[in-house]
Amino acid sequence: MERDGDQLSARPALETEGLRFLHVTVGSLLATYGWYIVFSCILLYVVFQKLSTRLRALRQRHLDQAAAALEPDIVVKRQEALAAARLKMQEELNAQVEKHKEKLRQLEEEKRRQKIEMWDSMQEGKSYKGNTRKPQEEDSPGPSTSSVIPKRKSDRKPLRGGGYNPLSGEGGGTCSWRPGRRGPSSGG
Repeated sequence: MERDGDQLSARPALETEGLRFLHVTVGSLLATYGWYIVFSCILLYVVFQKLSTRLRALRQRHLDQAAAALEPDIVVKRQEALAAARLKMQEELNAQVEKHKEKLRQLEEEKRRQKIEMWDSMQEGKSYKGNTRKPQEEDSPGPSTSSVIPKRKSDRKPLRGGGYNPLSGEGGGTCSWRPGRRGPSSGG
């Protein structure tokens, strides 16, 4: 029995010493690196939350794909919808191409018509520059097609006189610039 009593009395001292050692070690560790531990725990928590949501979404996507692979009707419907969308886009593109070709044909026809008019006016001995008329002008009724009304020049006043050219060096009046002498200054 004495033996049992010795073990019991020795045990609390050993546990107390272990607790004291644990307290000192953990206390000094927390005192030194406490804030780093707190921030790393928060960071780990946030990262774990982000990864768990992504993993859930990834699992859901895999389950949806597996379910879609098992149901061939859904796959066929999806492919038909995709083909219909592609066909619709192709038809729109073809319609745009046709419109563009029609515009190009009209432009070519207009250029051809203008060239014919220029050739006719040259054959008649008239000036071919600026003589091409627009379709609106041809249809508008006028008093006489033989008399051409010249356009009035604008009533604006020119900024400079007609003889002024800043690059010529003439007509500048008393304001003329001459470069200085080359060489060292003659200061003393």
